[in-house]
Amino acid sequence: MTAFLPSSSILETIEMIQRYRLDIRTVTMGINLLPCVRATSGATCEAVYDMVTSRAEELVPVCRGIEAELGIPIVNKRISVTPVALVSSAVPGCDPVDIARALDRAAATVGVNFIGGYSALVEKGGTEGDKRLVRSIPEALSETDVVCSSVNIASSRAGINMNAVREMGQVIKDSATATADRGSIACAKLVVFANSVGDNPFMAGAFHGIEEPDCVISVGVSGPGVVDRAVAALGPEASLNEIAEEIKKAAFKVTRTGQLVGTMAAERLGVPFGIVDLSLAPTAEIGDSVAHILEHMGLEQVGAHGTTAALALLNDAVKKGGMMACSRVGGLSGSFIPVNLEKLEAMTAICSVGLDMVAIPGDTPASSIAGMIADEAAIGMMNHKTTAVRVIPAVGTSTGDDVDFGGLLGHAPVMPVSSVGSDGFISRGGFIPSPVHGFRN
Repeated sequence: MTAFLPSSSILETIEMIQRYRLDIRTVTMGINLLPCVRATSGATCEAVYDMVTSRAEELVPVCRGIEAELGIPIVNKRISVTPVALVSSAVPGCDPVDIARALDRAAATVGVNFIGGYSALVEKGGTEGDKRLVRSIPEALSETDVVCSSVNIASSRAGINMNAVREMGQVIKDSATATADRGSIACAKLVVFANSVGDNPFMAGAFHGIEEPDCVISVGVSGPGVVDRAVAALGPEASLNEIAEEIKKAAFKVTRTGQLVGTMAAERLGVPFGIVDLSLAPTAEIGDSVAHILEHMGLEQVGAHGTTAALALLNDAVKKGGMMACSRVGGLSGSFIPVNLEKLEAMTAICSVGLDMVAIPGDTPASSIAGMIADEAAIGMMNHKTTAVRVIPAVGTSTGDDVDFGGLLGHAPVMPVSSVGSDGFISRGGFIPSPVHGFRN
C-alpha cells in the first residue's frame, strides 16, 4: 500500500529547506583501518589509500543522487577512520605523517570535504606510537589539506592526563606557527577531547571508534533556522514550557529528515546505518544561528544572565524531539555557540560541547591554552559528558581582530584571554584523578 504525505507536510518541508536553511550538515562514512597494517610503512600507507578509496568510491555520487532526489542539501561528505596512532603503532618504523599524506590523497581522489582520525587516545597515558603521533600533529596538519586530528586526554573513568594537557597546549601553538601564513588554519583542524566518542560525524573531532563496524554511515543534521522560526512564531507571550514543546516538534521533523537521508545512503552504499547526531551546528549564513533562537526566547543578547538556562532548555528539547524521531542517536548532540570564554565554560557544564572554533590572540602562552583544555576536561570528567577545545591562537592577531578561514570554517573574532598565568599549575604534570562517581559498575 502506498503512503502519501499530506500536501501541507510537503510544503512545510520545502519551506524549511528554502527559507530556513534546513540541510544535512554531513554524511560521514566511518572506515576501519586496522586491516591495513602491513610489514612496512610504505605498504601500510598504500593499503590505507586503497581501503579508503575503495570503501568511499561511491560516497559523493550517492549523496549527490539523494540530494537531487529529495531536494535536501547535503553540505558535506566526509570520512572518519580508525585512530591513526593504532595503525602506525603496529608497523615498525612507521611515520604517522606518511599515513596522513595517504589519507589526504585518498580524500582528494573520492572528493570528500574532510577526513578525520589522525587521532590518539591518551587519557590513561600514551604508547610510544601515541606520543609519536601527538608530536607529529603540527607537521601532519600543515602538510595536508583536509586531514583532521583529535586527541582524547581525559575521561570520567580515567581522570585527566595533565602531561598530555601540557603537551597539547604546545602542540596547538606549534600548529598555529606552522600555518601562520594561512591564518593558523591547522588549529581549526585539531580538537582536544574529554570523553570522546567513536561515532561523531562532525569535524574536526571525528574518528572511527574500534567498537564500530568495519564501515558505517552516520549523519549530522542542522536546523537552527527551523528551530528559530518555530520559537519566533510563538511570540512573546508563550511560556517556557510551550517553547520547549515547539522546539521538540521542530527537532522531530529535522531528525526524521536526517534519518531518511542516512538510511538511504547506507542502503545504496551497502553498509550499516550508524547514528544521527542532533547537534545544532550553525553556519556563517544569516539566520542560521543558535544565538537567534535564544534571543527569541527573550534574551536581549546572548551572554546575558539567563543564557545558560535558555541553552539548557533548547538542548534538552532538541534531544527529546530527536530521540522520538530516531532510535539511533549519538555523536556529540550538543550546541555550538560563540560568546566570551567565561560564559562558554558555564554553558559547557550544562549543554554545550566546549570551546569550538574560538580564536585567541597569537601571543597566548601554551600554558594558558593548556589551562583552557584542563578546565573543559574537568567539566566533562565531572559531568560524564563530552567536552572539547578547538582554539586558534592565530599568529600576529590581537583581541578584536577577525580571522577568516574561508568555506564552512567561516571566520572568528579574536577573543580576550586572561592575562593571569597558570604556568606553575600546568608544569606540575601528572594526573587529576577521576571523581568517585566515575566508578560506576
